[in-house]
Amino acid sequence: MRGTVISDDGSAFLASRAAGDLLAAAVEHAGGTLLTWDLEHIDNNPERSTTATYGALVEWPYGRREELLGVSARANGLAESDHRAEIFADGQRQLAVWLYPADPDLPGLARAAYADSVAALLNGHRAGSRALTGDDVRLEVIGYRPRRRAVIRADVLRPPERYYIKVLRGGVFDDVLRRHRLLLDAGVPAPPVVAATEDHLLVLRELPGEPLARALFGGVPPCSAEQLVTLLDSMPAQVSDLERRPPWSDAVAHYAAMVTAALPELEPRLAWLVERITEGLAGVPEGHEPTHGDFHEGQLHVDGGRIVGILDVDTIGPGRRADDLACLIAHLATIQHMNAAQAGTVRRLIADWVPVFDERVDPVELRLRAAAVIVSLATGPYRGQEPGWQAETTTMIEAAEALVRQVV
Repeated sequence: MRGTVISDDGSAFLASRAAGDLLAAAVEHAGGTLLTWDLEHIDNNPERSTTATYGALVEWPYGRREELLGVSARANGLAESDHRAEIFADGQRQLAVWLYPADPDLPGLARAAYADSVAALLNGHRAGSRALTGDDVRLEVIGYRPRRRAVIRADVLRPPERYYIKVLRGGVFDDVLRRHRLLLDAGVPAPPVVAATEDHLLVLRELPGEPLARALFGGVPPCSAEQLVTLLDSMPAQVSDLERRPPWSDAVAHYAAMVTAALPELEPRLAWLVERITEGLAGVPEGHEPTHGDFHEGQLHVDGGRIVGILDVDTIGPGRRADDLACLIAHLATIQHMNAAQAGTVRRLIADWVPVFDERVDPVELRLRAAAVIVSLATGPYRGQEPGWQAETTTMIEAAEALVRQVV
């Protein structure tokens, strides 16, 4: 009997030291010499594709520089946008390779990555209180998901002002802008839009207050569970008319496969989770409430014990309130690298907030959906190549199991 044919998505190659020859060839093609390199991030879609980024030290004719190289491999041939990168072959497949910030799916990144062009962008939209030069702006990459999105913080030094630049793919840009304006027009405290550009940059003004993710550990309650529910319920009804995004639980088997690919020894436990979550949510209607779609402590700003802003509204649309509240629980339950005092603070918050959430949504659904979100988050330590990612991943799966066991 023939065995199952597994498509080569390039993940094994891109995670191995064999990738070094490809990187060296790409750097040489660009006019430099590769000195050292390390894998920094890997994003695997099992049996379909893999994208990885590598930190590298490169000797150029003008001197040494630290660079970021990106590589995409696909199981079934190149995508159209791959041809915006350089194409190399390793003998078995063709691969798309680029040097940051020339991401083939994020055309605006090349402008958002340099202080001079960001200063010109802000000047062109009269964002600041005076004309700026590149010397007036400091940039920091807050997040970069290769070929998906990037967020860059732009700090103006005098007078101090802060902006966030979302670098988006062309196919999603108009929808993201529409969602921001929909919430702002309804009085929901989303970030004010400073500029929207043809190369898919969305420039946002900083929210007031501080992130809930930091305020959690401030010694006083940062906000109440009732305020969290009220904020979500304040979203306008038109949000339910937007395109529906599947809840995290719909993709739990997909994320479980990604975790299994990285840690095969977790496969039986993940299979149990997928079965329990899928069976437990079978027959639950999809819901038509306005939802945020990715609601967690990193998306909220608080000040003086109240919520003053909400971020990343790209994902708003129709769904079930349990999805938003479950996402928050999942993120709180999997915060990494806390000391004992911080862990105790988070446990107390969860203990205070969950009973309120249980009154707003079905408690069984809440826990099953939270477990599904945790499975999706468990792909993160491997993707980010964090030290000790194996132990962190296992701890996350244990947290998902604990939630499911509360209700099955």
